[in-house]
Amino acid sequence: MFSEQCYEWGSKRSVIRELFEYGKQRAAVVGAENVYDFSLGNPTVPAPDEVGEAIRDILVTETSIQIHGYTSAQGDAAVRKAIADYLNQTYGTNFHQDNFYMTCGAAASLCIAFHALVESPEDEIIAIAPYFPEYKVFAEGSGAKFVMVKPDMENFQINIEALGEAVNEHTRAVIINSPNNPSGVVYTEETIEKLAALLNKKSSEVGHPVYLVTDEPYREIVYDGIQVPFVTKYYKDTIVCYSYSKSLSLPGERIGYILVPDEAAESRRLYLSVCGAGRKLGYVCAPSLMQQVVARCQGKVGDINAYKENRDILYDGLRKLGYECVHPDGAFYMFVKAFGGDSEAFSEKAKEFDLLLVAADGFGCPGYVRVSYCVDKAMIERSLGAFAKLAEAYR
Repeated sequence: MFSEQCYEWGSKRSVIRELFEYGKQRAAVVGAENVYDFSLGNPTVPAPDEVGEAIRDILVTETSIQIHGYTSAQGDAAVRKAIADYLNQTYGTNFHQDNFYMTCGAAASLCIAFHALVESPEDEIIAIAPYFPEYKVFAEGSGAKFVMVKPDMENFQINIEALGEAVNEHTRAVIINSPNNPSGVVYTEETIEKLAALLNKKSSEVGHPVYLVTDEPYREIVYDGIQVPFVTKYYKDTIVCYSYSKSLSLPGERIGYILVPDEAAESRRLYLSVCGAGRKLGYVCAPSLMQQVVARCQGKVGDINAYKENRDILYDGLRKLGYECVHPDGAFYMFVKAFGGDSEAFSEKAKEFDLLLVAADGFGCPGYVRVSYCVDKAMIERSLGAFAKLAEAYR
């Protein structure tokens, strides 16, 4: 009577959401100030001032139909042109408005892209661990088989050898995420160059393009002068899925885009397949007001210095307490090695001290927990005592 697959997904929330809901219940008991919730990647840095200014100006100067009415299914043409112009100026590319499809955030972008690419149940989509757990849901929801490549546990770059073994004639796409959720690692230019060389080689061997889907909600959130390679300049068969949720601190507004460059194989058919997948899923006409807002806020970013300060306090504090941490160069997540080696048991133990840490088993990387530090600085400072007690419990 119901879809068993959808029932399975709906009857059990992701481990991140489960922990977040637990935190709300616990806060009602002990007080929110006594719960150290590092579960959800929900930005606490305010949106840039330009966002509010744009909203106020649009509400005053535009008509109701311009603010609240339908745009073209793939998004307003002027908005798409504004995005193309900004990327061209920033990265030296040559995009135009018809390379873009506006979406309700990165999740919608990924679902649309996967549906556009998948033709049969034999098709495979590959993710490199550690990866965002919803990739598996999005891939399987498109009808594909989800394939995980084991992580590079030394540097948390891409395990190129393992990826090469995984790509075969059924591979439709490889998805990457840099800066990475959950590790905070940024893939280096050398890594991207090796990835591009591998996919070019494999595409030739299997007789069809292996598309690279790059999930980029954290593109601008980087520290210490780190540069994020713009992937379309390294591998032509790239589809970019972008969201303004993190860069503009607008996660609840659900606005983003898909970019299909002209250089991609069969780019026009691919773009029209994206349009068709959006139609199939009902993801047409992204929120009109927010389309206009992001068009006016190209290049604006929330206060990255606040995230950097949080990172430094947490990283230095945990290291002093004896924790082994992956140093994050971007995003706002830190990968911390679980004492005892069992990340799920470690996450459960942390609850005894009202520390909410996400076990990384679901990210394809057992033995670690993800700590989301896009929280109030004061909470991080208060939490270090709880982290000390947790460490002591393992000594």
